[in-house]
Amino acid sequence: MRHPFKGVVTLTLCGALMLPMAPVPARALDAMSFATPGAGDDLRTTLVNASLLIGAQNDKQVDPQNLFASARADYAKLLGALYSEGYYSGTISILIDGREAATIAPLDAPNRISKIEVIVKPGPRFTFSAARMKPYARGTKLPPDYRDTLTAKSTAIVDAAQAGVDGWRNIGHAKANVAGQSVVADHNTHTVSSEILLAPGPELTFGRLSVTGYERMRIERIRKIAGFPEGEVYSPAKLETVGKRLRRTGVFSSVAITEAEAIGPGNTLDVDLVLTEEKLRRYGFGAEVSGSEGLNLSGFWLHRNLLGGGERLKFDAAVNRIGGKDSEMGYDVGVRIDRPATPVTDATAFVEARVQRLDVGDWTVDKREVSFGLTRVLSDTLTGQAALTYSDSTATDAIGSLHYKALSLPVDLTWDRRNNPVNATKGFYLNAEVMPFLGFGRTDSGARLMTDARYYHSFGGGKRFTLAARVQVGTVTGSGLLQTPPDYLFLSGGGGTVRGQPYQSLNITSPRPGGGTIDTGGASFAGFSGEFRAKVTEKIGAVAFYDVGYITSSDFFGGTTQSHAGAGLGLRYDTGFGPIRLDLGTPVSGSTGDGLQVYIGIGQAF
Repeated sequence: MRHPFKGVVTLTLCGALMLPMAPVPARALDAMSFATPGAGDDLRTTLVNASLLIGAQNDKQVDPQNLFASARADYAKLLGALYSEGYYSGTISILIDGREAATIAPLDAPNRISKIEVIVKPGPRFTFSAARMKPYARGTKLPPDYRDTLTAKSTAIVDAAQAGVDGWRNIGHAKANVAGQSVVADHNTHTVSSEILLAPGPELTFGRLSVTGYERMRIERIRKIAGFPEGEVYSPAKLETVGKRLRRTGVFSSVAITEAEAIGPGNTLDVDLVLTEEKLRRYGFGAEVSGSEGLNLSGFWLHRNLLGGGERLKFDAAVNRIGGKDSEMGYDVGVRIDRPATPVTDATAFVEARVQRLDVGDWTVDKREVSFGLTRVLSDTLTGQAALTYSDSTATDAIGSLHYKALSLPVDLTWDRRNNPVNATKGFYLNAEVMPFLGFGRTDSGARLMTDARYYHSFGGGKRFTLAARVQVGTVTGSGLLQTPPDYLFLSGGGGTVRGQPYQSLNITSPRPGGGTIDTGGASFAGFSGEFRAKVTEKIGAVAFYDVGYITSSDFFGGTTQSHAGAGLGLRYDTGFGPIRLDLGTPVSGSTGDGLQVYIGIGQAF
């Protein structure tokens, strides 16, 4: 490159490491100036952020030795910042009490510093006269900044070189590298000519997988879970998938994958896998409070590796509606065991049993169910699950009880593109479930359909504001209201549907066998929720929300329709693992409630 640095002086960093270690009298820095004549606001910000002197001043590290070392290092730091923005003929001057820092010998470091002046003149901005790379692998995606006539940022050249290497690696050339590079800056025309030369190397296939670090896991199960593609053409994506499969089990605290340095016989590439196992057991708990539902408590105990094959055993229990208004206390106790890589690598088989007491309209429902199913990871964001479930439930009211038995096959698909599941600010979430069921005795047969969609969009400086929206739609078809297991039906009101309205207060009144009426869930439900979230500080946020819910007496929104809505305000405190949530809601429409409803929990409402 012609004139790589048109500055006052050029230096290396080694001298800073040789400063005398004798104690010197401490002296506060009287003044520091940082001038960038000719630089725009963005460039000045880049330069300020790169400066070690500015950092030392902000951290109040004003010892003369620290300042002198930072000044000498700042030449390279500021030069790199100029290059990163396409300025190749800038000048940099750093004066320590009137002397250029680079001219001061390391062993003559000043014992006292009263004034430092930094002057950076960026000069003209350079553009690419040529941005080239060869040989070029099919499918390579070069960074958009590496193009003829665009600003010649040094970062664009670095990114382009990495993209070129990645392009070859993605099609099997694991040892591709940069063989040469020609970057010439022409200070007469203010242009840069760049050519990157790549050495693809041979196409490789995966060789042997060496595994170390495991203790309780059986090696054959590790290999089955990992699904290492031995004999297949090398692919970094396949190698990354191996790591994700192992991490998903929860058995390992660390999964490190290293490619062999040397190519093996027959153009193969061996891989080393180093594992560190997690503690076997884990437990947790949670709590939520609302004005109408009362206190909900939950907890779990988990064993990560029950039989040495990554089997996960989980006991969970919840007590609901403690002190709730117009509802009885309920519970939910379950046990589940999951076995990864069963029957195939990306599938997990599970068996689950649950016992529940639910409050559904006028019914108190005691339910027992057992399930066997499979979950399948289809991609990083797409997961499917199917299960065969047998349920036996008894619904009791003041007059008597009804018994329900059903065999169901719930199949659901979850597409999760949120950036953070407990505090999303962008992306979307979509869950769709189809559950056909076969009734026994007085229980009808039919199907339950349910969809839950959520979307998040942030805007403003620092993405300070977030709009969040949620739509829930469901219906039960093929069975009558009183011939359907009560927990399959839909009610509205409370933290999961319409805040500001009492818990499950919106229902359908149906004739009861033997006379009289009873309030039950509806055959169809639609719920809409919207939130406007704003950051007040880094930790504190404010929320305004509006929720509305509809239920109908017949499938696909036929028959009698009931609706209500609620709105309110909330506060959030970011704990790092999820915001603490406080929502205050009140009814807006409908006749199901009045007064203020309070909701406290961890994580966003949706």
